[in-house]
Amino acid sequence: MNIRQLTYFVRLAETGNFTRAAEQLHIAQPALSIAIKKLESQLELPLFHRNDRKVVLTHEGDILLEHARLILQQMEDAKIAMAELKGLEKGEVRLGLPSMLGSYFFPDILMDFKSQYPNLKLTIVEAGTQSIRKMLLNGELDLGIIHNADVPDSLATEHLITSQMVAVASEGSPLSQQETISFNDFFKHELVMFKQGYFHREFIDEVCHQYQLTPRIAFETNLLPMILKIVRNDFAITALLEMVTQHEKGLAPIPFSQPIFLDIAIAWRKNGYLSVADRAFMEFVKKHCQ
Repeated sequence: MNIRQLTYFVRLAETGNFTRAAEQLHIAQPALSIAIKKLESQLELPLFHRNDRKVVLTHEGDILLEHARLILQQMEDAKIAMAELKGLEKGEVRLGLPSMLGSYFFPDILMDFKSQYPNLKLTIVEAGTQSIRKMLLNGELDLGIIHNADVPDSLATEHLITSQMVAVASEGSPLSQQETISFNDFFKHELVMFKQGYFHREFIDEVCHQYQLTPRIAFETNLLPMILKIVRNDFAITALLEMVTQHEKGLAPIPFSQPIFLDIAIAWRKNGYLSVADRAFMEFVKKHCQ
């Protein structure tokens, strides 16, 4: 018993006539008759009472009709579901974003993507690079935006943008007049920093380790608005992606004497399944970044 046979059977049951059923199915009447006889032979049950003008379902045919209609409907539902996915009419993208990129670089991308694919769901999780890596590996996220360094072998990445990390002080700070700042001078100041796990903090910790420096961390928070307010009020300085200072007033970016550029990438599990929606989002982001 196959889908074609069930389709023929249901159409004949609904029309009650071989000629009309064959016309609607766009097949020859003898072919329909052969298909129905083969189905009855396979089931070893009579499905129709036949006479010259009309065919009527037997009791066995009535029972099969109920199941056949359900099977055909499920097949149609499956086709529609697959077609909708191909057309990106359904689906979800679960994306991990660090705070700075989520606040300043990705909002326009996300809104443009949603405008193009209004029926897709975007689930955004704000987290640091380390947390995003773990959530990707655990299957909690499909895609993540991370600093492309020390990436686990089980993750694949593709470069998106290169962004400079700069020291950030208030516009009224004497530091704002400097063209550059050394690491030694930077770490002499009180700092407001993200907690460990964010690429912003990874950068600071790596510099301290490399140059054997000890940071004076006065404030530690993952709340970017709080970091910005502390810096604007000249309570501490920090290090942020330069794009932040391009959007925020009252801040002065000071490049480091040894420039720091971060490779920002989109990541996913190498052995994980990427849905049509996930792949569409990746392509959309890559085109935007180009």
